[in-house]
Amino acid sequence: MIYVYDTTLRDGAQREGISFSVEDKLKITRKLDELGIHYIEGGWPGSNPKDAAYFKEVKGLNLKNAKIVAFGSTRRVDKTVSEDANIRALLEADTPSIAVFGKSWSLHVKEVLRTTLEENLKLIADSVGYLKSKGKEVIFDAEHFFDGFKDNPQYAIATLKVAEEQGADWIVLCDTNGGSIPSFIAEAIDEVKKYVKAPLGIHAHNDSDLAVANTIIAVEKGVRQIQGTINGYGERCGNANLCSCIPIIQLKLNIKCLPEESLKKLFEISHYVDDIANNPPVNWQPFVGVYAFAHKGGVHVNAILKNPRTYEHINPELVGNRRRILVSELAGRSNILYKIQELGLEIDLNDLNVSNLLEKIKQLEYQGYEFESAEASFELLVKEMLGIYKPPFEVQGFRVFIDKIDDKIICEGTVKINVNGVLEHTASEGDGPVDALDKALRKALIKFFPQLSEIKLTDYKVRVLEGSQGTSATVRVLIESTNGRTTWSTVGVSSNILEASYQALVDSLTYGLSLAND
Repeated sequence: MIYVYDTTLRDGAQREGISFSVEDKLKITRKLDELGIHYIEGGWPGSNPKDAAYFKEVKGLNLKNAKIVAFGSTRRVDKTVSEDANIRALLEADTPSIAVFGKSWSLHVKEVLRTTLEENLKLIADSVGYLKSKGKEVIFDAEHFFDGFKDNPQYAIATLKVAEEQGADWIVLCDTNGGSIPSFIAEAIDEVKKYVKAPLGIHAHNDSDLAVANTIIAVEKGVRQIQGTINGYGERCGNANLCSCIPIIQLKLNIKCLPEESLKKLFEISHYVDDIANNPPVNWQPFVGVYAFAHKGGVHVNAILKNPRTYEHINPELVGNRRRILVSELAGRSNILYKIQELGLEIDLNDLNVSNLLEKIKQLEYQGYEFESAEASFELLVKEMLGIYKPPFEVQGFRVFIDKIDDKIICEGTVKINVNGVLEHTASEGDGPVDALDKALRKALIKFFPQLSEIKLTDYKVRVLEGSQGTSATVRVLIESTNGRTTWSTVGVSSNILEASYQALVDSLTYGLSLAND
């Protein structure tokens, strides 16, 4: 059994650009507990009012799996342990477990604490012993252990032994600077195990892009607690990513970390924490990224359809993810067939001239269209080419006027549409030319299709495809829309940004209407 210790709320929050509110931390705590995490490090109660408030509020949560951990340092050099404000704050947090870090690198003892090696051992002994005397589970984090082991192995191990002698329940070896490599981690752990019998943990930072690898090698060497963060959040380059460590240990090493059903929540919690932190998800992240099981090349897809194991190292559903087959200029017949099946179209695939459809898609991609991120436009194209869908309206023309009156820019869009032979010609003003065109389209269509009032544009992106052409360059417009229940994306391409926007807007409204009619 491997125990999972999450420090997203403390170490993860030290990442630049992240600032969790107390309510944010409580929401994440609930999700981590649902996942089955064993330890949740809530923060440093002696360092700021927010963390102190968290420890007060978290007592009201009915947690089923996790122990809340308060984090802090060993006593100060100039204080007795009972007088130390940090130690008092740790106890006042009233958590069942306390993590206390101490210096294991002689460089830090001399240059940062400005004390002797002997005094540092006393700081560790006093702090661990005092907290144990108060009935706490004590986790000793040996800060900078691996750098200390490299410089002075005898002293680094001595810091562990003194914590063990005072009753520390866990001894956690920290690669605080993130500079160690797996072979050295393994060598150090082998040596530690000769002298220390207490259960060991690993706390790895990612400054050499090896935090996950170092965590895995530590587990293979007998470590029983892994520390890390959701999505690898953390100071500088981050911490060991639990969204990778957990499935590797459970699915590759066959060592239990979480209940099997809980593992399927990993994708959900990864994206939940990104949302709370207001960070865009890393789509290419292993296991939980949306690209992790996306297949584009025709040869790959052909093999995947025959046996997913050919190009997938695990079943994506094990971690709550899903397989995605992409359509692009690299696609083959298998991609198209898969997407048609995925759309649930009731057609005889044996009679389908897929080659024409594939050739059309490749021509459009050559022009700059991108259907990987615009699956709604792809679905409309497929249905139209197969003759199984007729657009509900036709735009016979549009104009956009831009006037500058004094210091004010006025944009007006006009459109002429045909709905089953009925013509409608209308105009509307907007905050910009694209907004004016969007409002004019909706104004013209709303009397025929009242359900359009549900459809909202949630994202609008423009990419210049040929920068060397300057202002006449071809642009690709991607639009994301929602009706409150479903979200979809559409695409338009032209050397005229309004034309590209018009294409994407019309596809967006058309697709939204098709959903309303299903």
